Amino acid sequence: MAVPKRSTSKAKSRSRRASSWRLMAPAASLCPTCSSPKRPHYVCPSCGYYKGRQALEVEA
Repeated sequence: MAVPKRSTSKAKSRSRRASSWRLMAPAASLCPTCSSPKRPHYVCPSCGYYKGRQALEVEA
């Protein structure tokens, strides 16, 4: 069975563990109705449209 020649430093092992703690920016797409950025599969906050129909009444 293989055995490591040197012990892994604390910095090396902690940085490897911390790589999965990154925060990701939420995905954004353009609204086909008003071309403003919105999250995918969400109602557009600026116009209120979702999948080509009025889903929310938005005050301008």
